[in-house]
Amino acid sequence: MTEKIVLDCDPGHDDALAILLAAGDPRCELLAVTTVAGNQTIDKVTHNARAVCTVAGVDVPVARGAARPLVREPIVAPDYHGDSGLDGPVLPAPTVGLDERRAAELIVETVLAHEPGTVTLVPTGPLTNIALALALEPRLAGFVKRVVLMGGSYTRGNRTPAAEFNILADPEAADAVFAASWPVTMVGLDLTHQALADDAFRDRVRALGTPLAAFVDELLEFFAESYARRGFPAPAVHDLCAVAAVLEPDVMTYRDAFVTVETAGRWTTGMTVTDFDGDLGRPLATSVAVGLDRERLWDMTVAAVATLGS
Repeated sequence: MTEKIVLDCDPGHDDALAILLAAGDPRCELLAVTTVAGNQTIDKVTHNARAVCTVAGVDVPVARGAARPLVREPIVAPDYHGDSGLDGPVLPAPTVGLDERRAAELIVETVLAHEPGTVTLVPTGPLTNIALALALEPRLAGFVKRVVLMGGSYTRGNRTPAAEFNILADPEAADAVFAASWPVTMVGLDLTHQALADDAFRDRVRALGTPLAAFVDELLEFFAESYARRGFPAPAVHDLCAVAAVLEPDVMTYRDAFVTVETAGRWTTGMTVTDFDGDLGRPLATSVAVGLDRERLWDMTVAAVATLGS
């Protein structure tokens, strides 16, 4: 049985890999790609999503989403992803069109067009579009199979000591998503920092010998340089992990927790407060990814790139 997903993203090098895994793995039916301002502005990330789909021959609806957070000023991440949001390879002029609907509308219409409990939302950027879709159609939480998101952390952040970038970029939206009545899986930094795209993985990609493999390697070369400046031996391909968690759940291990988002802290805004032990007296309703079988993740990814590049 295939997994139907809507991928909401802000490409971003690791978002690009997430698109490729979702499009190239036979266990996935990628229904749509939606974009949100995050790693770069909405114009840039939407162009990047269309360009990645063009390079890989992915033909699904692509819709532009929120240009800014619900209530805050936008932040971007050129220090990791460059001025374009996808620096490194030369991107082609996109031939994949742009859907006339806004992202939130496309998310709602796509979910409601399928049987309840069959479509998973996979947000790998700020959660603005997901919160907007929920506000547009409150029944959405009862129709979605689950939300598997890349964001948050149960130890420390990467944009501030407390907050991971995607959550900090729109904490009010994240708060709404974690508080809704749908099942949520949090694939946060504690998991994704186990997914470092090292030389052994890159050698496997290069060995495919296809133009798409060369494109992936160029993405990872730039991303590796960004992470090397921060003392990492290889880049963390965060967003890839969220898609993998949908297609092969046991590629990770999980713990149940109550997760809420700090929206008013002086130093902790954007923190995903994670209670594994029930100390706050709330249901442990969020599944938090804690351990990764990295080699299986690489196997899935290389196979998807091979399939798309053939």
